[in-house]
Amino acid sequence: MLALALVAMPLATEAQTYTFVDLTPSGYVGLRANGISSGQQAGVGQSVASGNAYHALLWSGTPASAVDLNPTGFSTSDAYGISGDQQVGAGLTGGNSHALLWSGTAASAVDLNPRGFTVSSANGISGGQQVGYAYGPSTGGSEHALLWSGTAASAVDLNPSGFSGSDAYGISGGQQAGYGYGPSTGENNHALLWSGTAASAVDLNPSGFSESDAWGISGDQQVGLGETSGYFHALLWYGTAASAVDLNPSGFTESSANGISGGQQVGWGLSTNHNYNALLWSGTAASVVDLQSILPSKYNSSQAYAIDTNGDIVGEAYNTSTGTEDAMLWVLVPEPSTFALAGLGAAALFMLHRHKRG
Repeated sequence: MLALALVAMPLATEAQTYTFVDLTPSGYVGLRANGISSGQQAGVGQSVASGNAYHALLWSGTPASAVDLNPTGFSTSDAYGISGDQQVGAGLTGGNSHALLWSGTAASAVDLNPRGFTVSSANGISGGQQVGYAYGPSTGGSEHALLWSGTAASAVDLNPSGFSGSDAYGISGGQQAGYGYGPSTGENNHALLWSGTAASAVDLNPSGFSESDAWGISGDQQVGLGETSGYFHALLWYGTAASAVDLNPSGFTESSANGISGGQQVGWGLSTNHNYNALLWSGTAASVVDLQSILPSKYNSSQAYAIDTNGDIVGEAYNTSTGTEDAMLWVLVPEPSTFALAGLGAAALFMLHRHKRG
């Protein structure tokens, strides 16, 4: 199903116009789009043909373009990230999750699970490197953040000294973002930033926050969330704990920033009516744009997970008419002239009838 709406929205000092596309293909339910890169989107859906088993999916901007990435020998799979023509995620085989790397087809899947590890997952990708976590005999059963370069044998253990466990979710250039926990953190999660080795880890947990996680990274910026006074707030960092910016916007009790590209961040906010709203920021809480507001009323909740260099955004929205989640793509429309924009805004008002980490 292809669904479109237009709305002109203020973003910091300019207006931007977004359309949305419901990426749900025929034969799938319960979908989520987790990553976006170069006009393609990666995520997951429940395949009706396989008894509603979760299968990793790759789209090229439309529902009909969906490619099922679930490889032979894996009962389920999920794609968490994408960069260029490669995708990463995990699949269930022999009762255990294994990190996977694809190049656009199910047959291209590479099992990244390293020797000495029982369970693994690849959560993010940039260029020829992938990040995630694994655990097994080699780690005494604790999760350790890992960095790969395309093969299982290339795995580098990023778990820092003094930390019991860790996980990496984002990667950009030579840096990785995630979290770790241990005696020094009171076993609470602290957001971490690495530069390719365990010894390079920087603790990003800001003052006033009991715990934090970093979910994404782009250039010298990282995004995630932290807990303060019992509530989760979306956070933006510039490489140090002291640089943290609280992105939690007015009108939302909790929030999380899940993805970042350039100077923009995406995630979700928990509204006062207790629904999740997909959100877009440009570096400050006041810059927030509510992406939920452009969706038809049948979608009562949404979350954004990733944004690309073009400003396009992916996530999910809860469809009350079907009772399941739909994979969602918000597409940035090229900026029209001021006159054309005014006309477009009027047309949008006429047309408009009107969750994660979450």
